[in-house]
Amino acid sequence: AYFVLQVIYARRKYKISPPETTGHPEFERIFRAQDPRLHQDSAPLSLAGVAAACGLLYLYTRYKYFQGYAMAAQGRLGPLYASARLLWLLLGLAVAGLLAHFLLPRSFTWTTVLARPLQLLSA
Repeated sequence: AYFVLQVIYARRKYKISPPETTGHPEFERIFRAQDPRLHQDSAPLSLAGVAAACGLLYLYTRYKYFQGYAMAAQGRLGPLYASARLLWLLLGLAVAGLLAHFLLPRSFTWTTVLARPLQLLSA
């Protein structure tokens, strides 16, 4: 939000109304400095959403585990296996995030990964 606010302040300062993206050189620098952050930040946010959803599902399966175990010992098995799978998925997401952080170049964007199969299909 900080970067977007800087663009808004620059628009007001140099009287550049949206959707214009050109004008005073200082405004253009501020706009260009802010723009890549939006593209780079979108992938981690979507992955964070996946991780949050997995975390919520994990909490739900632990709740079902408690309910099942309170009723009968066998009632805990289904939720136990489901929660274990979710923990493995969360671990896999964490490892993928670490590998992507340390192995992928800084200029890499997730849109290139998603667009590549479509390019192969259309060729």
